[in-house]
Amino acid sequence: MTIVRLALDVPLHRLFDYRIEDDARLQPGLRARAPFGTREKIGVIVHLAEQSKLPPEQLKTARRVEDDDLPPLPPDFFQLCAFASQYYQAPLGEVILQALPPGLKKIRAVKRQRPKEANAPATSDTPDLPPLTADQSAALEILRLDRGYAPFLLYGVTGSGKTEIYLRLIDAVLRKGQQALLLAPEINLTPQLEARLARRFPGVRVAMLHSELAEAARERAWRTAFSGAARIVVGTRLAVFAPLPALGLIIVDEEHDLAYRQQEGIRYSARDLAIFRARLTHLPIVLGSATPSLESWSHALRGRYTLARLPERAVSGARLPVVRVFDTRRQKLTDGLGEPLLEALRQRIAAKEQSLVFLNRRGFAPVLACPSCGWVSRCPRCAANRVLHLADRRLRCHHCGLESRIPSACPTCGNLDLHPFGRGTQRLETRLSELFPAARILRVDRDSAKSRKHWEAMLDEIQSGAADILVGTQMLAKGHDFPRLTLVGTIGTDAALFAADWRAPERLFAQLMQVAGRAGRADLPGEVIIQSEYPDHPLYRALIAQDYPGYAETLLAERRAAGFPPYAHQAILRAEARDMATALAFLREAATRPCVADYPDVVLYDPVPMRLSRLINQERAQLLLESASRPRLQAFLPLWRAALEPLPRKQHLRWHLEVDPVDC
Repeated sequence: MTIVRLALDVPLHRLFDYRIEDDARLQPGLRARAPFGTREKIGVIVHLAEQSKLPPEQLKTARRVEDDDLPPLPPDFFQLCAFASQYYQAPLGEVILQALPPGLKKIRAVKRQRPKEANAPATSDTPDLPPLTADQSAALEILRLDRGYAPFLLYGVTGSGKTEIYLRLIDAVLRKGQQALLLAPEINLTPQLEARLARRFPGVRVAMLHSELAEAARERAWRTAFSGAARIVVGTRLAVFAPLPALGLIIVDEEHDLAYRQQEGIRYSARDLAIFRARLTHLPIVLGSATPSLESWSHALRGRYTLARLPERAVSGARLPVVRVFDTRRQKLTDGLGEPLLEALRQRIAAKEQSLVFLNRRGFAPVLACPSCGWVSRCPRCAANRVLHLADRRLRCHHCGLESRIPSACPTCGNLDLHPFGRGTQRLETRLSELFPAARILRVDRDSAKSRKHWEAMLDEIQSGAADILVGTQMLAKGHDFPRLTLVGTIGTDAALFAADWRAPERLFAQLMQVAGRAGRADLPGEVIIQSEYPDHPLYRALIAQDYPGYAETLLAERRAAGFPPYAHQAILRAEARDMATALAFLREAATRPCVADYPDVVLYDPVPMRLSRLINQERAQLLLESASRPRLQAFLPLWRAALEPLPRKQHLRWHLEVDPVDC
C-alpha cells in the first residue's frame, strides 16, 4: 500500500492522507475516490508520501478513478497552484479544486465525449486579411515571441486594432503547433472574440471557459484544452489555471479591468497569475489596454515590461472622438440631461446615427424616500439602500439581493406620496422615451441582459441599426465596435472624483476613456459629451486631451508621494461577525501577535469598519498592512496567519486575508 496526500472538495480544504493500492501508474495529478465521513469524495493526488503523521491503522483506503481517460494533471499546474496558495495565503487544496470543472469533482460525473485529436498547425493564409497600419506593423516588430519569457504591454488607444495584433500573434503560435490562451475580463466580451477567432481560423478548434457554461459544456471545453485538441482557449479569470500541454502564448485583454480580481473564496488576480505562469513556463505574455493599470504602466516605464504603442485608430479615416465637458452648474437639467447633450441627441437621430447615454447605475432610482418623516428604502441586512426598480415594482438590494414590493405608503408614517431620488438607467430610459418619442431606445444593463442569449440578441439589435439611443452601464464601456455610434454622453460621473477610495480617479478615468472610445470607430466622426460640476478638474482636462500617459504620470506622482501602490505593497485582514465590537476586537488581538514585533518594516494600521460595514447581517471590519518591501510582507504573512489560527473565535466570526487588495 502507498500513502497518498489528497486534495478533497470539503469545507476545510486541507490535504488528507489515505492509503491506496500500489500501482505502477500511480502519480500526482490523478484523481481518486476517498471515503470522507459517511460519503465518498473525489480528490486529486497531490503527493505520494513515504509516511503520514497518522498511525497506519488510522488511514482509510482510497482508490483511483478507473473509468476515466483523463491523464494526470501536469507539474506546472501544481506549481501555479502552489504559488497562488503561497502568495494569496489560501489553502493549497482549495486552489487546486477551484481550478477544476465541477464535473470532475463529482462521483457521478456527466456523460463525457472523448476530445478530438489535436489539429494540425493552422495558419491564416487567407486573401482577406486586413492590411496593417504602420503602427500595427511597428508593434508586431516589438512583440517578438522568440525570447522565452517576455512580458509586453500593448498600449493602444480605443479602436487602434489591438485585437488584430492578438490574431496575428495567435497565428504565429499556431504555425508552431502551439496553443494560445486569451483572457477576457467579462463573459459578455467572449462571444465577439469567439466569432472573430472562428472567422480568422476556421479550421482551428476554440475552447471557451467561463462560469456561465453548463456543467457538461464547461467540462468538455476544459478537456479539449487539456488534451491539446483546442488550439485556442478563450476564457475569463478561471481560465488562467487551465492546463494546456502546448501553450505558446498568453494574452490578457483589457488588463486593467477589476474583473480579473476574484473577490470571493480564493482572492487572486488572474492577470498577475498569468504573468507568473508565463515566467514559470518561459513564455511571452501580452497585456493589452487603452488605459493600462498604473502598476503595469509603471513596470513598462521602468523597463520591466516591453512597451508597444498604437497611438492612432486603425480604420482609415477614423479619428479619436472630440471630448467636450459642459458645466452643469450653468444649465437647467432635465432628469440629468443638459441641453447640449439633448441637442446632440437630436442631431444624431436626424442623421440616423446611434448615440450612447452612459449612466453606471442600474434601476429606476438609487433610493425611495418619504419627504414627510425621512424614511428611506434601506436594506435591513446591509449598510446600503435598496434600489427602486419601477419596471418590476420592486425594491432590490444590489449587494445581497434582498427584494420586496414597492410599499403603497410610507412604512413609518403612512404618507402616500413617496419620492424616488436620484436616477438609474430605467428612469433615464423612461425620460428619453418621453423626450424622443419617435426614437428607438434600448437599455443595456444587467437587468435587461440577464443571460448570454439576451445579451447576444441586444448586440445583434445594435449592430443592425435597430436602436437609435442606447442607455447603458459599464457593460457597453469596453470592447464593443458599433460603426454607426457617433455620440457618447455621460451622466453622474462626479461622485468618483471625491470618493474615499484612492483608486477611484484611476478607475473613473479608465471607464470614461473606454466608454468614449465607443464613438467614431469607423468613418463617421465621434463626439463625447461629459456633464460635470467640476469641468476644470485635471481628470477631465486629461480626457479632453485624451492623454493617458500624462494623467498616469500625475497619478503615479501622487502615489509616490503618499506611499501607495505600486510604491508600497499591501494586504488586508478582514473580519465579520454578528456585531462590530466582536470583529474589531478580533482584529485588535491579531495586531498584538508576537511575530508582529519581528517585522518592524511591516506597518499594521488601526482596525476600522469597512466602507460597506454591514453585509447580509454581518458587521465587517478590516486591518490594513503595508510594507515598502514585497518579500518582507510575503515573509510575514504566513507566520502571522499561523499565529491567527489558534485565536479563540466567538460564534459566527469569520476572517480572511487578502493580498494586493483592490478595495481598501
